[in-house]
Amino acid sequence: MNAELTPKQQHFLDYLARKITHAGRAPSLRQAAKDLSVSHAAVAQMLRVLEEKGYVRREGRYSRVVHLLNRVRKTAALQRWREIPVVGRIAAGLPLYAQQEWDGGIVVDTALFRGENLFALRVNGDSMQGVGILDDDVAICEPRQYAENGEIVAALINGEEATVKRFFLRKDHVALRPENPDYEIMRYGFGEVLIQGKVIGIQRGTEEMERL
Repeated sequence: MNAELTPKQQHFLDYLARKITHAGRAPSLRQAAKDLSVSHAAVAQMLRVLEEKGYVRREGRYSRVVHLLNRVRKTAALQRWREIPVVGRIAAGLPLYAQQEWDGGIVVDTALFRGENLFALRVNGDSMQGVGILDDDVAICEPRQYAENGEIVAALINGEEATVKRFFLRKDHVALRPENPDYEIMRYGFGEVLIQGKVIGIQRGTEEMERL
């Protein structure tokens, strides 16, 4: 069990939690000292005390990387989060996740989404509402250049238009099937479709997140 904290120590721990939740990392000693109106030495001492009591862990004595620990001394859930880019403008010929043009980013829980180079694509329209992907949702994608039949993918059409649909490989064409009876199946030649990734989850609004 972690040792009890004094009111000042709890105040400092709460401050660290707020900063890490907002920015994804701990503030510098200088910033913390400024925010709390104390000296650098006081901040450093407080960090040492929290580390000794089992509430934080630092990566090296002088490192800015500070992990908040839960009751079993594992990294706290709020630090499982990381930012991934949301695709904005599409550059023809480049994988979506390799582009430099982004339309901001979203923060995802690495406990749910562990892949490397994840990217996100904002969904326009209601063609996939049958599987719970709605207009203005953000589809979280694992980069792929292939797909299995039935998988929901992010695909680039004719090097320009990005779309989210269910993938099927047919004998003489690629079929991208919507999940809404109001829309028809899209059929393309093999050279017209570039698979960019598999959709592994969605985010709705600023908080609701779901793995598919």
